[in-house]
Amino acid sequence: MYSTKEYIRHLVLFILTLICTTFAGGEWLYGRSILGDGEQFLNWEYFLKSLHFSIPFIGILLIHELGHWYTSMRYGIKSSLPYFIPAWFGFLGTPSLGTFGAVIRIKSFINSRKKFFDIGVAGPLAGFVLTLGVLIYGFTHLPDADYIYEIHPEYLDPNFEGHNVEDGYMSIEIGYNLLFYALEKALADPEKMPVMSEIIHFPYLFAGYLALFFTALNLLPIGQLDGGHVIFGLFPKHHFKVSLAAYTVFISYAGLGVINPFDNIDTLMWTIPLYIGFLYFCFKKAPLSTQNKWAIVMSIAAFQYSLISIFPMIEGYSGWLFFAFLLGRVMGIQHPEVLGLKPLNKGRKIIAWITILIFILCFTPQPFQIGV
Repeated sequence: MYSTKEYIRHLVLFILTLICTTFAGGEWLYGRSILGDGEQFLNWEYFLKSLHFSIPFIGILLIHELGHWYTSMRYGIKSSLPYFIPAWFGFLGTPSLGTFGAVIRIKSFINSRKKFFDIGVAGPLAGFVLTLGVLIYGFTHLPDADYIYEIHPEYLDPNFEGHNVEDGYMSIEIGYNLLFYALEKALADPEKMPVMSEIIHFPYLFAGYLALFFTALNLLPIGQLDGGHVIFGLFPKHHFKVSLAAYTVFISYAGLGVINPFDNIDTLMWTIPLYIGFLYFCFKKAPLSTQNKWAIVMSIAAFQYSLISIFPMIEGYSGWLFFAFLLGRVMGIQHPEVLGLKPLNKGRKIIAWITILIFILCFTPQPFQIGV
């Protein structure tokens, strides 16, 4: 079914991605770079230790894509093997996850709502089950509390008051989602549980957290994302309205604080038109009249400006804006047309609502706050 050349290409990409995520894992877990020197060098010992992050992380991505692939093949729909995308930037001194993820390419037309639903939902459900297993293992097998001193021996110094900018130290604050919080409270030993800023040093917790993050992204009820397929399955006649509403709420939250009424007028003179232009660019491909696009864009900007004026402490998460841009300009917020709108059966509707619940449990409003 696949040529030898295809098998080799996909295998090479998979191996490269595994190596890159292992390098990235070494940087996150132990603060050791493959390009470092002395004690900072990622030697063979730390490479093997970092596999405790890369194998579960890449394994979850693999199971996710195989869920899509197996279901499409079961329906006789041609698709590629999973494409893994290696992306390690340690040579630039920039942190990364070692990958941009993985995708499969559907090569033939999907002619029914049921098939779209089954293919879309199979990936996140398969990955979610494995993610649960990784997190349960991570929470129930926490190392002793003094493990963190192996990573940060400076914490033992009674005069240590925290890292600062002059140290050149990068800090990362990780936000809770409902599922991670619930599993921590139910399973973790409080005396061993690290603070969220130290999760990056615990391979199974960090891999599982990242998997929840990507699961939530995939399950956003927008366009052709897996969550979009779920919404299309449930509400085919109203999919675009739901997708447009979800996209509008998503970008409205993401951009809270970009235009701040408490900035000086000189700053607002360029931030307001620039931001409004960005919003319009995100909505430009939407199948709406120009008048409606501008109405939505101006409403979003006015809502954000007004809300910050009343509640100045509220903030969104600007990190979502790049993903909002990709959704609006690259993937689109529409769903492909299919032949017929036969309703899903009861079992699939139950699965659809379970998937929506999984999205709610996995979504993190502010997943990463990186500072130096």
